[in-house]
Amino acid sequence: MKRQSYETRMGRAGGALTGVLILSALWAPPADGQGIDTGRSGPREVLDRNTEVALALSAAPADVSADATVLVWTGEGFDAAREGSSGVTCYVARSWPESLEPHCFDEEGSTTILPIHMRQMELWHAGQTKEEIDAEIADGLHSGLFRLPSRPAMSYMMSEGQELIGDDGSPAGNWEPHLMIYFPWMTQEGLGLGEMPSMDAAMVVDPGTPFSNIMIVVGDHVPVGTTASR
Repeated sequence: MKRQSYETRMGRAGGALTGVLILSALWAPPADGQGIDTGRSGPREVLDRNTEVALALSAAPADVSADATVLVWTGEGFDAAREGSSGVTCYVARSWPESLEPHCFDEEGSTTILPIHMRQMELWHAGQTKEEIDAEIADGLHSGLFRLPSRPAMSYMMSEGQELIGDDGSPAGNWEPHLMIYFPWMTQEGLGLGEMPSMDAAMVVDPGTPFSNIMIVVGDHVPVGTTASR
């Protein structure tokens, strides 16, 4: 398969990490005052292709992932390991070199948030700073290379095999299976939630930004290797 760059994905779709996963239990800033750049750059783990495909597909229940496109990390960018037919795209993000974050995006998320995630990951891998990455993404949004969702965009993160890391660099294991519904500029108050994040109902990650999303904990984890094409 040919490498699928973020430009190619955008072109085929017709057409943002700082949507880095932030867990409610890990919202405190690092005690040493280090910024978000700490630990972000460097090589991302490259898994056996079949292992990565199985991990990517386990982000969502089989009814969602069965006909999904699957992208795999090559060490420098992404290859399409499988072309799907449903508009859903599954892949394993690595917002930290040692994290494994399986996502399955719906069609809107696949054409908006996913290309931004992909490019951010490539730039983290190349050693660029948060400021440099933010500037490139902002330029891409301004030029039309990237776009924000025009409707709520869904990411499923339900994999039993996810290995998550909080924004302060603390390991969180596979935490809880959850959904992330991207809705630009959403705030806690806009959903009737309190000012302090809580998972009693839901919480807004990156509130008041273009990449804000509503995080909702759901049911059970999806075991790795239990999903397959129909």
